[in-house]
Amino acid sequence: MKFYTKSWYEEMQVRGFMVFPETEQDWLEDVAWHAAEGVSYRDRTRDFLEYLKADLLKYLPEYFHPSIHDGTINSTYPEPEFKEKAQQWRSEYEARMKVLDDKYYRGYLSIKDSLPVHAIQLVEKSLHDSRVISYAVPAAEVVEIILDCSGAMHYQCDIRLTFTGVTGLVLPERLNRMVWLYTEIYAVEQGFELRVLLDSPLSELRITAQDVSFEMLSEPKYNG
Repeated sequence: MKFYTKSWYEEMQVRGFMVFPETEQDWLEDVAWHAAEGVSYRDRTRDFLEYLKADLLKYLPEYFHPSIHDGTINSTYPEPEFKEKAQQWRSEYEARMKVLDDKYYRGYLSIKDSLPVHAIQLVEKSLHDSRVISYAVPAAEVVEIILDCSGAMHYQCDIRLTFTGVTGLVLPERLNRMVWLYTEIYAVEQGFELRVLLDSPLSELRITAQDVSFEMLSEPKYNG
């Protein structure tokens, strides 16, 4: 990936972590809700912090590190100065991401007219949150990937992607059951190069092909 890299994704998860309740009353209500549901708020916040701890230390300024180490970053309601620092970091992050998004989108628009129609569909009808069921190489220069799109925004069924004229293929060690996250596409001399960020673990799929076709393998789960 050139834009939507593993580090980009990690920092995006950190950004989501750094959103706090608007008021202390909101925070107290969240704690009370957990108690009413029989869920330990302390255990849940501790587990979430442990899951993201390495990335929090990697991407957040040193100001936040003591609260990461002692666990107070998400187990207590933040002081005004802390909230202000968090908002400042989020604003700076969002400004950087807008620059990145704009740069990628300008590049995409500059090549769009040279891409096959269904290659455009790959990026404009997002496959985000679909899951890889299987993949195969049934013939020379042909790659098939079947996706479960029941959790995705589009299609809402299983689909088959058939890439033809394949001249380049980079696969993660294990592709089946991986989640399709974010897509980049680039024009090449004969066709396109598709790059996909997958999870989990975070991995990259890369296919260079002349064309791609879509086949819906079942009825959509719902219409919308």
